[in-house]
Amino acid sequence: MVDSTQIRLAADIGGTFTDVVLQTPQGRLTRKVLTTPAAPEEGVMSGIGLVIEDAGLRFPDVTVFVHGTTLATNAIIERRGARTALIGTQGFRDILEIGTESRFNQYDLMLQKPSPLVPRDLRFTVPERMDARGTVQLPLDEAAVLALVPQLREAQVESIAVAFLHAYANPAHERRVQALLQEAMPDITISISSDVCPEIREYERTSTTVANAYVQPLMAGYLGRLREALNAKGFQGALYLVTSGGGLTALETARQFPVRLVESGPAGGAIFAAQCAERLGEDRVLSFDMGGTTAKVCLIEDGEPASSRFFEVDRTARFMKGSGLPLRIPVIEMVEIGAGGGSIAHLDAMKRVVVGPESASSVPGPACYGLGGKRPAVTDADVMLGLIRPENFAGGSIQLQPDRSAEALLADIGTPLGLSAEMSAHAVYEIVCENMASAARVHAAERGAVIGDHTMIAFGGAAPLHAARVAEKLGIQRLVIPSNAGVGSAVGFLAAPVSFELVRSFPMRLDDSFNSEEVSALLDDMTQAAHGMVQDDARTETLHIRRAGFMRYVGQGHEIIVTLPDGAISSDHLSALRDAFEAEYARQFARVIPHAAVEILNWSVSVSTTPRKYPPFEAAPTLHDAVSADIRKLFDGATGTHVDLPVYERTDMGPGSRVSGPALIAEKETTTYVSSRYTAHLDGSGNIILDMKDAV
Repeated sequence: MVDSTQIRLAADIGGTFTDVVLQTPQGRLTRKVLTTPAAPEEGVMSGIGLVIEDAGLRFPDVTVFVHGTTLATNAIIERRGARTALIGTQGFRDILEIGTESRFNQYDLMLQKPSPLVPRDLRFTVPERMDARGTVQLPLDEAAVLALVPQLREAQVESIAVAFLHAYANPAHERRVQALLQEAMPDITISISSDVCPEIREYERTSTTVANAYVQPLMAGYLGRLREALNAKGFQGALYLVTSGGGLTALETARQFPVRLVESGPAGGAIFAAQCAERLGEDRVLSFDMGGTTAKVCLIEDGEPASSRFFEVDRTARFMKGSGLPLRIPVIEMVEIGAGGGSIAHLDAMKRVVVGPESASSVPGPACYGLGGKRPAVTDADVMLGLIRPENFAGGSIQLQPDRSAEALLADIGTPLGLSAEMSAHAVYEIVCENMASAARVHAAERGAVIGDHTMIAFGGAAPLHAARVAEKLGIQRLVIPSNAGVGSAVGFLAAPVSFELVRSFPMRLDDSFNSEEVSALLDDMTQAAHGMVQDDARTETLHIRRAGFMRYVGQGHEIIVTLPDGAISSDHLSALRDAFEAEYARQFARVIPHAAVEILNWSVSVSTTPRKYPPFEAAPTLHDAVSADIRKLFDGATGTHVDLPVYERTDMGPGSRVSGPALIAEKETTTYVSSRYTAHLDGSGNIILDMKDAV
């Protein structure tokens, strides 16, 4: 259960806003401040200072601080990482260009792939060679390694990635290169693939290692400055970073493997939605997280978000797998698109309204912020439609200027198309909602799910404004806007367990050649290593070990994850393992291949503390009509007229308060738009529940 005596703090740095949540024995307090891109720690410390002051506390009173950030992702997308060099096996200089030799769109003659993080003039090779079983075929030429040092210095390299052929089977050569370079260039960060991603598949392993090296100086510098700022304020508690897989890790581990932080913010949102799903008793949920820069959708089945060992960043084609840079890290599987409150709207060459992926971010921000932004963003459209109260945006921290929204919408959309500012805003609103609905349809189709059977849980600063319209497009009958939805990812951080997962490649067939001694030794070594990563940070908490095998029919290109039994694995387990694999294979593909040989390609060990549990949400008491606090004018794009829109204050609504759409439910962190097709009420725990009127 939750330790109610602790004072726990969480901060999530987004592209536009930094969200801060403080959990105390007396309750939860939140703050939302603009992100400071030039020095992200300044925005974090500002938000923390405000929320601690709100609670009447001091920095030394905080016992746990959990932090998530999109800095690593943004650095890769915007190419703001370190000047990085790659050292590979002789003959494999161009693995980043060649990739897997596949084309994500077979018929696009102008197909564009993302540019490698390391240009060709910074890719070097040295003589060495391992075979697939880790046997040395060609010893490492140490003189060739040392000969690279002057070239690396002349090129002003800041970070180095080392990825040798078959290093997952034997890391000796990579470790020796690391030692030689660290002695010769002690001020340079070095990432080796056998530490970052000790898995088969050369391109993916190299790409992941390069990404780790690319963001390592940036993240190490930021985390160091944040640690110093916290120390200066007297913070003495535990500091954790959220990983892409939804677990917590220590500061030093995050510095060593920053690539594992690329989706830390979105992962917190998925944890938050999964926690809400469990408390609501919902077993099929669509998580919808829309912030200032991006929107994320994730399917949650039986209380668990979909997970994966593969992630692509910087896709050149929005929904096409293979169009981004591949990363093999533990990650919560979701679809992320450039559709947030700050996403910029414009006309393309055919004069169609397009929204995103470019974002106004926090600097200069949407036009209505009055901070220098001249181009219309989604927030400008929401203001123009009457969905946002300008005087109470982000808890009153920003005074919006509707006239600037009108100017920007007319200049970039309205005047070229002969539309009013309001109708331009309606077009932007509809397009961004359709973009998000399309992302949800694609994600559901890839997972074999029927989207209309799911309940939507919407959170993030912008999601409650758009969730009802997105749900209408998807045919979703029920929506939930949880308490503190505007800072949902940061709330999710507080529920994440301390954890670390290791995956190593060690092919083993499930037949007479199965070597139980080698497998047991491998799993014991992995368990000890993973245990060491979390033991100190888990403190007195009980640690749980989960083991899995990545299995496939011999000769196939992809694997299925199957849970492994506890204890030593012997030949007595082979039949049960095959049955478990074929059961999962049949679930995914509706067939099996009789008598085909099966192998385990990769082995996984995850060590974690017990996830925090919370009591179920309370059902709503007898429903009664709420009393509106205000009336606003909403522009109805279908009729081209303004209609009265009652506004309700969430803080004034008690359990059971009912609202019939169209209406607005306003609160400090966000605003919920209840469209005309939905009825909303507050349950016993303060969540807003929207039910489609046809289904009521």
